[in-house]
Amino acid sequence: MSRVAYFDCASGASGDMVLGALVDLGLPLDRLRAELAKLPLEGYRLEATAVDRAGIRATKVDVVVEGEADEAPHVQQHAGAHEHEHAEDGHDHDQGHDHGHDHDHEHAEGNHRHRPLREILKMIDQSGLDKTVKERSSALFRRLGEAEAAVHGTDVEEVTFHEVGAVDSIVDVVGAVIGLGWLDVDRFLASPLNVGSGTVTIAHGRYPIPAPATLRLLSGVPVYADGKGELLTPTGALLVTAHASGYGPLPALRPEGVGHGAGDRDTPGRPNVMRLIVGDEMPVEEAPPGRVIVLESEIDDMSPQLFGPLLDGLLAAGALDAFYTPVQMKKGRPGVLLTVIADPLKRTSIEELLFAETTTLGVRWQEWDRTVLDRETVAVETPFGEVAVKVGRRQGRVYNVAPEFDECLVRARAAGRPVKEVWAAALAAYHAVARK
Repeated sequence: MSRVAYFDCASGASGDMVLGALVDLGLPLDRLRAELAKLPLEGYRLEATAVDRAGIRATKVDVVVEGEADEAPHVQQHAGAHEHEHAEDGHDHDQGHDHGHDHDHEHAEGNHRHRPLREILKMIDQSGLDKTVKERSSALFRRLGEAEAAVHGTDVEEVTFHEVGAVDSIVDVVGAVIGLGWLDVDRFLASPLNVGSGTVTIAHGRYPIPAPATLRLLSGVPVYADGKGELLTPTGALLVTAHASGYGPLPALRPEGVGHGAGDRDTPGRPNVMRLIVGDEMPVEEAPPGRVIVLESEIDDMSPQLFGPLLDGLLAAGALDAFYTPVQMKKGRPGVLLTVIADPLKRTSIEELLFAETTTLGVRWQEWDRTVLDRETVAVETPFGEVAVKVGRRQGRVYNVAPEFDECLVRARAAGRPVKEVWAAALAAYHAVARK
């Protein structure tokens, strides 16, 4: 049975929200502090507080930096439903210090000291952290560095982090890697990511949300905009997308725990929290009926020899069904319409297979509701041997009965009889038992 952790990002995500959710789930704060103390990083302390967000109890994790505590706690106000601006000579916003945009900042020392990527990687490498934590943390910062380099047209070795080079953001990233490893799950899944709406001002001008580097991190990830302001921070996008292997609604699972990680703002009508749900995923046969995803693509330039293996590959990858329909395409060319029906969480893996195994340049998809019968398999005895029979019920009424064809075929070949005789015998045996 697979153990799953699910990021529910209906109110966005940020580094401190991920940490808050982990502590809320039971990650011991002292253990987290002890692990983070292995970093050659000083001048801060980690605090966790129970807070209320629109009536929901959640945990707020703050990185309090020396020199700022006397003025006010260094509260990272991530993922709130509010306006957010990156001012060119300083940050006039409430979202918090969680950004890697390459622009000036009014603080040059302490928590806000600019750090080049190589310095952060060296810090992690020279730490006493576990090897896996080192490798994972370094990979995350490199990925963020590549996104920044692509945005600014520079070499990744030249990237200097400003907000994401600050103490709090380094603690967020490394702390989240430590905590997510502590969960000991088989895989991570996530909801589509709520990025918020509006605009953000950086040194290079005004951009729509999500900010350029954040958008780079979201390549191939389902996102939507619901709420005012920047709800998804670069660190939040980095952590969720680096861990999640699929996106969609909450899968069928048996929840064993849920953690609520709070953003700083308490926004009316929307709990400013990110939920982290952990549990054992239910086997497919135990999963309740729900939504499916339907993917389609027309193909007119592929060798016919490739179509058979493609269907086999799709079914092996977890597709519920896949089939071809002849179609007439542009310029009078004959082609086929490929249709794949699958669990919504398998969309990304199915798309990857289609792009790898076909000549298509694009795939359409949409989610459909479906109604399914309750199903069970019953073994019946026939003159040819035991045969499995599939039975479909709804509210106690049997609607469909069908012997397993492959088993009927095996029995027919062994007996030297037509398969339709074995099929009929299995059906008769089931009805004889059902009448008793």
